[in-house]
Amino acid sequence: MDTFKRLKQFYWPYKNYFLWSVFSLIFVSGITVIYPMVLQFTIDDVILKQDYQWVPYLAIGFIIVMAVKGTATFFHQYLGDLFGVTAVYKLREALYEKLQFLPFRYYDNAKTGDLMSRLTADVEGFRFFLSFGFAQIINFLLLVSFSLAVMFYYSVPLAFVTLGMLPFLAVAVYRFDKRVHPAFRGIRKSMGRLNTKVQENISGINTVKSLSREDFEIGKFVNNNKDYRDNYLTTSDIWARYFPLMELIGNICVVLLLSYGGFLVLNGNLNPGELVAFFSLVWYIIWPIMNLGFVINTFSQSKASGERLLEILDEPEDIQNVGNPLEVERIKGHVTFKNVTHKYASEDDLALKNVSFDAPQGTTIGLLGATGSGKTTITQLISRFYEPQKGEILVDGRDIKDYSIKSLRKNVGVVLQETFLFSSSIRDNIAYGDPDVEFDKIVEAAKRAQAHDFIMELPDGYETVLGERGMGLSGGQKQRIAIARAILTDPSILILDDATSAVDMETEFKIQKAFNEVMKGRTTFIIAHRISSLKHADEILVLEDGEIAERGTHEELINKNEGLYRRVYDIQYQDKEKILQRQTG
Repeated sequence: MDTFKRLKQFYWPYKNYFLWSVFSLIFVSGITVIYPMVLQFTIDDVILKQDYQWVPYLAIGFIIVMAVKGTATFFHQYLGDLFGVTAVYKLREALYEKLQFLPFRYYDNAKTGDLMSRLTADVEGFRFFLSFGFAQIINFLLLVSFSLAVMFYYSVPLAFVTLGMLPFLAVAVYRFDKRVHPAFRGIRKSMGRLNTKVQENISGINTVKSLSREDFEIGKFVNNNKDYRDNYLTTSDIWARYFPLMELIGNICVVLLLSYGGFLVLNGNLNPGELVAFFSLVWYIIWPIMNLGFVINTFSQSKASGERLLEILDEPEDIQNVGNPLEVERIKGHVTFKNVTHKYASEDDLALKNVSFDAPQGTTIGLLGATGSGKTTITQLISRFYEPQKGEILVDGRDIKDYSIKSLRKNVGVVLQETFLFSSSIRDNIAYGDPDVEFDKIVEAAKRAQAHDFIMELPDGYETVLGERGMGLSGGQKQRIAIARAILTDPSILILDDATSAVDMETEFKIQKAFNEVMKGRTTFIIAHRISSLKHADEILVLEDGEIAERGTHEELINKNEGLYRRVYDIQYQDKEKILQRQTG
């Protein structure tokens, strides 16, 4: 029960729903046990004694009892569902909130499909036990207790015979639980992998079709689907083995009771009606115990689900505010790196090695280097998406840990290479960082990002609703909307992570022209592979294997006879020079 104890904070505040549901269940269980007693009275005192004057009273009484039981059953089921649904409502909120604050490190390894499975199937599995499983355990205890009490009232010897069979059933149930829980955990994991496969395939369907890899993807899905099927069949095999065993033990108990009970009736030590009532009561014990296998089945599923949910809730939030963080409305934007060293995981190579530079307010820093050289790492550290292992990162002369995370990131505008747009209107996407901003400012930001013209050509203009991940727009159009979104927040620090990689040269020129105005007074970091995007930077840092291999202005770096920057420049511009020579020659 450790899993349920640790998740107690989500369901215990609503214990009143649960307690009233149990209170109603007591009525249901108590009335259920009355049936055999009515049957015994009907046989022994009405039929055998031929005293039929009781028949009308028994009929009316039975109708009243049924009405009370029906009402109690309604409240029991409704309040039980209300208990479970309300509890997981808060649990789902807590999980989603936790996911918002988990660091990038967590998402580096997490699978989207698996996370979706946890927030849907696993939450629902936990809810089902709260709504149904707890009540079934209590129903089992009530029915067995009430039934045994009546049994001892009718016949002590027969009651002890019944008790003698219960340990065998208990052992079978215990062994069933020990085997079925790992099996259900395997089912939950395989379901997460299956969802991940589906999510990845749908997200990358363009790549799949463009490379004609449909058969390959189908094969991978078949393997994941087979793994889920095999895990489920393993669980079914356990269930199929233990349920007949428990039924066999229950039937042996019935045979013994009938044999010994018949002997007591023949010897006049037990009335026929009492034997019939006793036989009915036995099933009120045996069936709940046999049904306990199903309850354990449900419990094991919910426990496996709860463990997967706790894995999210227990995940440490590495990036947190320290002490009493400084809340600032606006920072100036002076960024300093002092001997910063960083690696993403303990087994990885260093992403940055003793990197130091100074970017005063309003300067533009260009970052150039091969993939994996550390360019994006620098910008991610500025926003505290990760924490460096060594060194200091200062903003306006203070360690970035002194600022609250929210106020720091509010002053940093980021345009990523991989643009993400939400499935909402273009207006909402641009205003995402400031939903209450005036429409005129949205239009102004779009114009600066060279996005206004193509937006106005769309059927609904700024109210055009985009498809998932911005489907319906070209890569360049999506990137320009993302640029407008960053501009609108009026950041002190602007980070452009290859922000113009998906636009043509003409549009890039227009955006760069607009950026010249936008970047005034802001500290700007430009990650780019095109020299044309970096040539106007105040300082260019050329990174190689996590270190700054070269630094300087565009003119200083190309005037070097050797160096990475000069080689990149020659590669990008030598063809243009040859074309010009042919045209002039």
